[in-house]
Amino acid sequence: MIFNRVFLLLIPIFIISCKSEAEKISERNLIIDSTIIAFQKKLLKTEINSVFEKNHFNGSISVFQNGEKLYEKENGFENFKTKSKIDSNSVFAIGSLSKQFTAVLVLLQEEQGKLKINDKVSKYLVEFQPKEFENITIQQLLNHTSGLNDFGSGLHSKPGKEFNYSNKGFRNLGELVEKVSGKSYDENAKELFAKAGMKNSSTPNLFQGKDFAGAYTGNSNNFQKIENMPKRLADKEISVAAGGILSTVPDLHRWNDALYNGRILKPESLQKFMEKSSGRNHPILGKMGYGFGIMMNPQKPVAYFHTGYVKGSPSLNIYYPETKTSVIILSNIADESKGKDAIFIPHKEVKKLTDAIESSVAELRKEMIKI
Repeated sequence: MIFNRVFLLLIPIFIISCKSEAEKISERNLIIDSTIIAFQKKLLKTEINSVFEKNHFNGSISVFQNGEKLYEKENGFENFKTKSKIDSNSVFAIGSLSKQFTAVLVLLQEEQGKLKINDKVSKYLVEFQPKEFENITIQQLLNHTSGLNDFGSGLHSKPGKEFNYSNKGFRNLGELVEKVSGKSYDENAKELFAKAGMKNSSTPNLFQGKDFAGAYTGNSNNFQKIENMPKRLADKEISVAAGGILSTVPDLHRWNDALYNGRILKPESLQKFMEKSSGRNHPILGKMGYGFGIMMNPQKPVAYFHTGYVKGSPSLNIYYPETKTSVIILSNIADESKGKDAIFIPHKEVKKLTDAIESSVAELRKEMIKI
C-alpha cells in the first residue's frame, strides 16, 4: 500500500528529472535517492504526527537514516509539575534497552580474553555453583534460555531448553562484567558510552541530575510522579544492567550508528550479538527472534530492536541495517490502568509504519531504476 502511494507520486517527478540528467548513472542514482528520501520524510511526518495526536503522546520520536534526519518531534513535558518541555537534551530511563549495552560489555570482555560466552557462569559467580545452576552458560543468560526464575529462587525450566525472559539473568551478567573486568558496572558503562560518542548517557549512580525527564504514571491531567528516580533504577529489583541506563534520543542514534557499523565490536562479536540464537513470543509485538539482548524481525525487513519499560517510562529502539535507519521512541509517562498493550500503542504503530517503509524502499528503488 505504501509502495503504491509513494511510487505513483514519484513517477512524474522522476520523469522530469531524468530528461536532463539521465546521461550519468551516478546522477540518476542521486536523483532516485534524494526523491525517495523526500517522500519518506513526507510520509513519516504525516503518519507519525497522527500518532502523536491520536495518542496524546508525551515524549520524543526520531528517525535518522545514514546520519540524515528524516523525522523528529518532541511533545509534552519533561516535568509535569513545572511544565518544562521535553527537548532533544531530555534524559529518559530506557528500561530494557539497557540489555543491549550489557550484552556488548560481555562481548568486549570476551574480545579481551577474560571469558568465553560458552563458559559456565559458575566459573565466575559463586551463586551459580549449586548443582541446580552449575551448568548455566553465559550465552544462555544473554539469550534468556538459562531457565532462571525471576519470581522465585529456583529454575523456571531446564537451562538451554526454552526462552524465559529474565531480568535477573542480565543483573547477573552485570555482576559478571564487574568480576572479570575488575571495575564497576558504572565504570564499564561510562567507557562504553564514550566509545560510542554518547554525550549525555549515564548510569543512575553517576547521573548529575541535569535535564532528567523523570517518570510518571497516569496522564498529563492526572499524574503521579515515580519517586526516587533515577536512583531506584540501581536497586536489585531492577538493576542497571537489566534496565537502569539513562539516555537521550541523540545518544541512542549515536549508539545504533556506532554499534551496527562496527565501531564498538569486532565483526565476529557483532555477528554473535545479532545472530538469532533463541525465539520469543513478545507480549506486545508478537513472535520474533532473539540474539544477545536484542530482538529481530522473523522475516523482512531486517530489523534489530528492543522495547523497554520501567514504571512510567516506555521506550523502543529500532535499527534497519540495510538502509542504516535508526528509530528511537522515548517517553516519561504511562497510564498503567490501561495495561501494557495500550501503553505501547504508539510504539507499535510507528514500528509498523517504519517496517512498511523499509520493505518498500528497496522495491521502489528497483522500479525507479527501470524507468
